[in-house]
Amino acid sequence: MKDVILIVGPTGVGKTKLSLILANKLKSKIISADSMQIYRGMDIGTAKVSREIQDDIKHYLIDVVNPDEEYNVSNFQEDAFQIIDNLLLKGQTPIVVGGTGLYINSLVYKLEFGNEEPNEEYRNKLWRIYEEKGSQALLDLLKSKDPNSLQTIHGNNIKRIIRAIEYNHTTGLKYSEKNDNFREENKDYNFHIYCLEEERSKLYERINHRVDEMIDEGLLKEVESLISKYDKNSISFKGIGYKEVVDYLENKTDYDEMLRLLKRNSRRLAKRQYTWFRRDNRINWIDIEKYGYDFEKIAEYILRDIDE
Repeated sequence: MKDVILIVGPTGVGKTKLSLILANKLKSKIISADSMQIYRGMDIGTAKVSREIQDDIKHYLIDVVNPDEEYNVSNFQEDAFQIIDNLLLKGQTPIVVGGTGLYINSLVYKLEFGNEEPNEEYRNKLWRIYEEKGSQALLDLLKSKDPNSLQTIHGNNIKRIIRAIEYNHTTGLKYSEKNDNFREENKDYNFHIYCLEEERSKLYERINHRVDEMIDEGLLKEVESLISKYDKNSISFKGIGYKEVVDYLENKTDYDEMLRLLKRNSRRLAKRQYTWFRRDNRINWIDIEKYGYDFEKIAEYILRDIDE
């Protein structure tokens, strides 16, 4: 049986901690499904595991490209399945960990992605529209071109809104019709999907604390170093944890406002992630508080559940 474990959930809930325990117990490897951890040098703001941990437990799809290079869900899908198949051939159970919903969906559903070339010039134009006029201007543009896309794309998911408009502009086709089989389950593998959850106010408090820790660990210096090497208009710098700091470093906001936005946007991301994963009724939800925040017990439960 092609068993694949997926640990999903909102930012800051403890996915990494659980995955490391499972990897140790199963003597297996971890595949990251985080659309920001693919970028080299973006370590603190994406909460990557340390080099020491990576030396101990192999992590795939971390540090794949530079921040100014293109890497999309189609690339992820191709790379992830190749790694999954190689691990299965070795008799190891792949452990996929992350909160990027579209990355997860590219594995558990039969999604097909075209190979159209990115239109960087048009994409940058759309980002300028967003920065100057806000998200509603993009939503209005998408509505005029492909209103059905608005049913599957969250209004705050600016990256995907831009992607849908760019796809229509480049190909003349509608993004909403790209995957008519968006909900056709991939039954080539036996996916065991677990989503970690926590009472919302407690999770938000944890996220606020994590942002403070990132600042203490040197997030500002990390971003300052990165924008000295790479184009700050690259899509990677639009990610939460980076766009807020870039604005601060360019004196568009003050320190307190940067910190407020970092925390607010991280909490909003967690809310969107919950909403995304609620759509899939195959997911087994695990309330970490009910286990007393004991991730060893959660790992034991998952292994028992898979055996059964």
